[in-house]
Amino acid sequence: MSKQIKPTDSELEILNILWQKGPVTVREVHEEIEKKKEAGYTTTLKLMQIMIEKKLLKRDETSKTHVYQSAISREQIQGQLIQRMIDNVFNGSASQLVMQALGNYQADAKEMEKIKTYLEEIERKNKK
Repeated sequence: MSKQIKPTDSELEILNILWQKGPVTVREVHEEIEKKKEAGYTTTLKLMQIMIEKKLLKRDETSKTHVYQSAISREQIQGQLIQRMIDNVFNGSASQLVMQALGNYQADAKEMEKIKTYLEEIERKNKK
């Protein structure tokens, strides 16, 4: 994807709801947001309309109640946010990011095994 997508924190909150629940109405998104913080329904609606314009969401208008879904994958956003963080915070060093993350977060044995397996896969691919 060539264009960088820069969702705000509020937009990421909505995207996370959609990635978790799948296609939903504004009301359903709003109810999830309200579980964590106070928010106005019209604010949620307006934000989702802006997200349509930014091509972050798709809207199905075939029924009376419009249904929204993410227009981008979680992986696309994660990849872009991580790359931006590596470039801007870690001066382009992915290893610095990994070391900082592992130094500040206590990974359990299962997570450490996943990390090792992933690193081994990358090593194998790079040797080809």
